[in-house]
Amino acid sequence: DYFLIVWDICAWARNRGFPVQGRGSSANSLVAYCLGITRVDPIGHNLLFERFLSHERGGMPDIDVDFSRAGREEVIQYVYDRYGEEHTAMVCNVVTYRSRSAVRDVGKALGFPAQVVGRFAKSLHRSDFAGLTDKLRRDGDGLPWDHYATFIDQIKGMPRHLSIHVGGMIVTSAPLVEIAPLERASMPGRVVTQWDKDDIEDAGLIKIDLLSLRTLDVVSEAIELIEQHEGVRIDMDKLGLDDPAVYRMISEADTIGVFQVESRAQMQMLPKMKPVCFEDLMIEVAIVRPGPTQGKMVHPYLNRRQGLEPVEYLHPALESVLEETLGVVLYQEQVMGVAQAIGGFTPGEGDLLRRAMTRKRSYEEIEKMRARFVRGAIKNGLTAEVGHDVFDKIAAFGGYGFCKSHAAAFARTTYETAYLKYYHPAAFFTAFLNHEPLGFYAPEVIVEAAKRQGITIHPVDINRSETRCTIQRGGIRLGFNYVKGIGTAARERIDKDRPRGRYRSLDDFCARVKLTPTGMENLIMVGAFDRFDIPRRDLLWQYSELREKAEGELPMSYPEEDIKFPDLTDWENTSLDYEIQGLTSGPHLTTHFRKEWDALGVLTSRDLPDTLDGSRVKVAGLVITRQAPSTAKGHVFISLEDEYGTVNCILRPHVFERFKPVATRSSILVLEGRLVQDSGVINILVDHVQSGDDRTVEIRSHDFR
Repeated sequence: DYFLIVWDICAWARNRGFPVQGRGSSANSLVAYCLGITRVDPIGHNLLFERFLSHERGGMPDIDVDFSRAGREEVIQYVYDRYGEEHTAMVCNVVTYRSRSAVRDVGKALGFPAQVVGRFAKSLHRSDFAGLTDKLRRDGDGLPWDHYATFIDQIKGMPRHLSIHVGGMIVTSAPLVEIAPLERASMPGRVVTQWDKDDIEDAGLIKIDLLSLRTLDVVSEAIELIEQHEGVRIDMDKLGLDDPAVYRMISEADTIGVFQVESRAQMQMLPKMKPVCFEDLMIEVAIVRPGPTQGKMVHPYLNRRQGLEPVEYLHPALESVLEETLGVVLYQEQVMGVAQAIGGFTPGEGDLLRRAMTRKRSYEEIEKMRARFVRGAIKNGLTAEVGHDVFDKIAAFGGYGFCKSHAAAFARTTYETAYLKYYHPAAFFTAFLNHEPLGFYAPEVIVEAAKRQGITIHPVDINRSETRCTIQRGGIRLGFNYVKGIGTAARERIDKDRPRGRYRSLDDFCARVKLTPTGMENLIMVGAFDRFDIPRRDLLWQYSELREKAEGELPMSYPEEDIKFPDLTDWENTSLDYEIQGLTSGPHLTTHFRKEWDALGVLTSRDLPDTLDGSRVKVAGLVITRQAPSTAKGHVFISLEDEYGTVNCILRPHVFERFKPVATRSSILVLEGRLVQDSGVINILVDHVQSGDDRTVEIRSHDFR
């Protein structure tokens, strides 16, 4: 019944044109694949069913299904309508006290000044209680920190309130009121259990996770655009996963916008790994994670793949288990395979070992499994010493492994987005821009990536633009949704007026569509009325006169001769684009500084591949990301973008601390340091930082994500 309920939900969504795909451990199930719940063949990719379900497992598994963001709410409502609200409910989350919420609530209960408490709470990491007493003593503005800290310590980790699980639902045959405590959700017709996912499992109920993945919206819209403009309907379920050109693009790290492999860390890895097949892509998705990095899996795998060190196995008997990852325990399923090959475990027992290691169960439980593992090793003709050694090694790696079936499900979406980017870039980037915020970068970075792929970006035009971005003349026409001050209501007014014909002048537009002054001025300044061949400052003047007439104000007295306004400079046009749209359809911002930077000896991103390893260089550009990963030991990574591409820069902890104000606040940076090349990957090891421009340009970058 459970499988058929999930199948029914997925079939309903597909029949209404919503993309859908299962992921996680359910991709190990052949039944889920045959029912169309998942899209990855578990036999073809050697996925283990016991990772999903086994006799030894104490509870039942759940199935995670991704829907498009646009369709998910309708899918959830369908479940309520189809199975009845007496039998259907969302699962809750128990929200516990973290440092910030504990500080705020205890401070409120003690009657402390809200402003002081709020300021102190903001200075904390949201989940960090370590050193709180010392921090209160130092930064608590005279608060009685001893009692304050005591109360905070007493409530940390305790339940604060209930929230709704991101996608968990249960469907029962008996009325839910007979099974679980319930409450009404704020949305009419929605019911929520007062049990969380662990309570649900303990009660023997099975949860379905109905999740949203915005990348599916991008793929779906891109397919529609390709059919509209190219006359071809792409069936992603029939798409081969072996196109060399697609893998070549991925291997060159030309992956901005490509699902799961567009981050700085992924783009650093791709040229070293050079994936050439789907299995390689699965490894790529799985290995660039905090877990494999902390588990020290990344460098051994890369070194072996590049032939820099020999492929070695924990034991010769494990070659068949670890061959695909060159002897490195990368997937959680490989822990299960090792348990079977060495310890004589059944597949289900192997999954229990995997669960114990990944969830860090009690020491006693893991030691019981160790004893069972060593006995099995001896029975298989190995020594106890070998059994203990292999167990220690998989215990060290097992807690950091990634679910192989999850990697397979995600890798398919990775390939599909890469395919669309390579063969249908206009459709792909148009769809991507229409679903921002999405992925790793701001829209500006996506636009520049499209330009580098030969796609023309057409500016906003009062007669040609639509609410969202569209494909026009083979390029991308920016939509009104990218103009600040043109909200949903304003866009609807323009759409409603469109059937009356094209706008013939600024006066005509103002007479037909009522927008706020800010919205109108922004449209003028990004060039939406340039088709009328009137300079933008003159149009602003005309608009001010039209407003005076419309509002019944007495006109100001002007000289009889025509007033001449200076044209906007190229820099003013570009800076206004960034201020109003967050991006530009024209030349990249850095082109305005290139002459000055050339005089300073600044290299472009295009120059770097031909520069000797170890050379001292200067680079400059627009900051598109700043990162300080928890695994990087205080190093900060800054990505710059110029008119030719991107540059990755590394600031060691002492360098970042020295230049922190400039490095964290300036939108344009000039960085100096040593160029380091490694397997085609270029980084700048920075030792000096300065702002690239004194003129203020507010540009959004994705910082410290």
